Amino acid sequence: MEKNIGKTDKIIRGILAAAFALLGYYHSPWWYILTAIMVFTIATSRCLPYTWLGINTAKKK
Repeated sequence: MEKNIGKTDKIIRGILAAAFALLGYYHSPWWYILTAIMVFTIATSRCLPYTWLGINTAKKK
């Protein structure tokens, strides 16, 4: 599977993951699920919904 998440997208996802982690800490542990999803997509540089929608924010080689 081809990588479809670029650098800027990773930064935005990292900020969202931090926000979701704080929400999980202060409010409900359910927010940790979204945090895990964001961290997983950052680590693998792949997003399944992006594939379905034909979106690719990664630079082409």
